[in-house]
Amino acid sequence: MPGAGQSPVPDAARSGRENADGSLPDGLDLIADAYVQLVQDAGYSQAIWAGLSMGGYVALDIQRRHPETVAGLALLDTKGDADSAKAHASRIAIAEECVKKQTCDPVMFFVDVHEGDSSIKKSDAYINQFSEWIREQQPNGIAWREHMAAARPDLNDQFAKITAPAAVICGEEDPSSSPAVMRPLAEQMTNTTVVMTQIENCGHFSAWEHPETVARALHDLVARVPAAAAADPSAATADVIAKE
Repeated sequence: MPGAGQSPVPDAARSGRENADGSLPDGLDLIADAYVQLVQDAGYSQAIWAGLSMGGYVALDIQRRHPETVAGLALLDTKGDADSAKAHASRIAIAEECVKKQTCDPVMFFVDVHEGDSSIKKSDAYINQFSEWIREQQPNGIAWREHMAAARPDLNDQFAKITAPAAVICGEEDPSSSPAVMRPLAEQMTNTTVVMTQIENCGHFSAWEHPETVARALHDLVARVPAAAAADPSAATADVIAKE
């Protein structure tokens, strides 16, 4: 994403409109458009889009803005809601502190341990790896993405519009996108076939905590895409309970 890794932080001219609190109402659309352009520049007209957490917002926005490019869609540990007023204010505060103090500390809560967390999230391996990744971030990049996410639109109307094969994947111990949150999203996908995979002993970052399980779910999605045109158009939902 913009401002992550070696990707530059977009300047004001490339960030679209800016609200008074610094949030960026065009930010998500600009990311979605950029990814689609990247695929098209490589000579392709469609892709199987997969997004985890904030990446899920991007995948859903691609569905909203460029549905013709969606050959398949995987949503991992994410949701369609816009931020609540409280969540919006929290993102703005995080962004401001990151920029003002040039620090990544405001997002170190991702390694905080809570009683209901998965055993993997509580492990030294998780804490050390995610601490390292957070420290490697550009503070201004974190701020840009927080400003983008704070102003993103509600995307709940997109689930019923999905016609490509879909996968919904989440950890059972995910504090923000648990099966209780994600199952209703899958149930709204009434115009396609969707397989929901909920993973035991797994938190928010399912692709890191249980990479093989997530890979199997994505491989299943890939296998379903070529046959989609010949499939029965009536929607169906299948469940996978992944036990490790």
